[in-house]
Amino acid sequence: MPDNVDDSTVVIDGETLGNTQYMAYVIQETVGADIFRIEPETPYPTDHDELVDLASEEQSNNARPAIKDTIENFDTYENIFVGYPNWWGDMPMILYSFFDEYDFSGKTIIPFNTHGGSGFSGTISTIKELEPNAEVLDGKSISRNDIQDAEQEIVDWVNSLDLKQAEEQPDSSAEAQQPTMGRFLYLCRFGYE
Repeated sequence: MPDNVDDSTVVIDGETLGNTQYMAYVIQETVGADIFRIEPETPYPTDHDELVDLASEEQSNNARPAIKDTIENFDTYENIFVGYPNWWGDMPMILYSFFDEYDFSGKTIIPFNTHGGSGFSGTISTIKELEPNAEVLDGKSISRNDIQDAEQEIVDWVNSLDLKQAEEQPDSSAEAQQPTMGRFLYLCRFGYE
């Protein structure tokens, strides 16, 4: 969990983004992904100290915060990028809610995260335990100290995955309901990203 809010943001072309949010947008631009923001029904506080306290309480209680929205046509996606910040060596608890709510069987999960020095910690193993019937790739982890200049690193990593681009299909077609190799990007919005 960042001690300093300034370490949790990046400014690109005058727009302030959270670190994980920035990483997600670079991935989206690279692969043409859809983005679903994992946000709680009850919004997290914007005050940093309150947010830190709430996140700590959620971890202590093994909480499963309710997610605000749902994903339509989840079954139509095969490759799923899951992004989150590393706080105290773990994923935000809302990610546990997310993995509890959706069946990732037969899908490929591609984790990415931002951190203040801990990398992925044990979160890749945790995702594998939560989703035993999915293929979980090693993913990409970038320090908050390096994210500002990491655009090309992120692009190169995504391109190295060699995932096929989904073909555009009209939503009304029967084919649109069939599984595709489309990328569907999940971004955890947990206060400061």
